[in-house]
Amino acid sequence: MKSYLWNMFTSIKNGQMAKKSTVIGPRKNICESSLKVLWNEGFITGYRVSSENDNKLEIFLKYTKNGLPAINSMKFLSKPGQRMYYSSKQIWKLDSSKTFIIFSTSSGLKSINECKKNRLGGEPLVIIS
Repeated sequence: MKSYLWNMFTSIKNGQMAKKSTVIGPRKNICESSLKVLWNEGFITGYRVSSENDNKLEIFLKYTKNGLPAINSMKFLSKPGQRMYYSSKQIWKLDSSKTFIIFSTSSGLKSINECKKNRLGGEPLVIIS
């Protein structure tokens, strides 16, 4: 299920390193909800359904005024062979000022700040800094 998500995050990371303006990703519900979280936090400028293929998404990458990518590093935390879960109490102990974490919760994909606000625990998918 999450191989779509890992492939999309990898294409975003590689596209930022190659200074591309857009990358293509699969159009799946989990991919769209993760892109919504990235867009709300300001890591991408937007996304839309591809005009050539309805099963693909065009992701517009964001760069600073100096030409540096908005996403410096992306690390995958929970992997299929080694799952990890955090309770809401454990999430409060994480420092959200330096890193940004996307969690898979019972109410969908949420950022670390939304998990703290709603007192949700879940599976950490990716750390972005």
